Amino acid sequence: MKKVLILLFLLPVFAFAQDEPKDTLWTTSGSTTLNFSQVTLNNWAAGGKNSMSGVVMVNYAANYKKDKLNWDNTFDFRYGFLKEEDQKLRKSDDMIDMSSKLGIEASKNWYYSALLNFKSQFAAGYDYPDTDNAISKFMAPGYLSIGLGMDYKTDGFSLMMAPVSGKFTFVTDDDLSDEGAFGVEEGKTMRAELGATVKAQLKKDIWENVTLDTKVDLFSNYLDQPKNIDVDWTFKIIMKVNDYLSANLITQLIYDNDVKIQGDDETLPPSPALQFMESFGVGLTFKF
Repeated sequence: MKKVLILLFLLPVFAFAQDEPKDTLWTTSGSTTLNFSQVTLNNWAAGGKNSMSGVVMVNYAANYKKDKLNWDNTFDFRYGFLKEEDQKLRKSDDMIDMSSKLGIEASKNWYYSALLNFKSQFAAGYDYPDTDNAISKFMAPGYLSIGLGMDYKTDGFSLMMAPVSGKFTFVTDDDLSDEGAFGVEEGKTMRAELGATVKAQLKKDIWENVTLDTKVDLFSNYLDQPKNIDVDWTFKIIMKVNDYLSANLITQLIYDNDVKIQGDDETLPPSPALQFMESFGVGLTFKF
């Protein structure tokens, strides 16, 4: 199942990553960004620790357009690490997000559309300093979303509204599935939900050499507490210094009522909570 999902999304990459003739119906773009920081201290009176950290980001898009047919594919990967002098390497960021959207023009800017989206992470995650018990792994969780609806598109903006949607949560690790992690029933490896999806995306140059790139995914389960809407909002500011140097500010906000998080007060049971991540880095960017 894992291999099938990855192959399904990566097919446009393998097929069209090579140089295309100018009259191609495909438009492709991509970039790899490497952010790295390092601190070395020796007899430093103010104190501190030697450390290094880094983030690798890969973004790729492969879009097809012919007559009234549109097929948009995006692939976003992110992985970060942190190493302090006397500690093992720790994961600081980890994301797989792949989307494929097929649309047929209905009228100006409106398309009948089908959406397929997959999200997970590459490596095991831990509640540090505990490194014996993983709290996440590849496909634990993994999310597969399918939706049918209408898509409103203009230059740099898309709003997909899918009143008929399915969301599948996978927890393929035995220990985590036995705990009923991420909303699956104890001992089960998958949970299926029927509901509605809204997916909005905006990419726009807001100043010279400064680009805003943001997307938000919303999902409501018709059959179980529909008012508890799942939210996944990513916000990026990309500042270009020159052809190879850039600065990136990334935030991600997630709320999922099915994901229980242990708070600071361990006498209370885990409960749903707002998840937030922020990352700022300066590094090298290579476009392809």
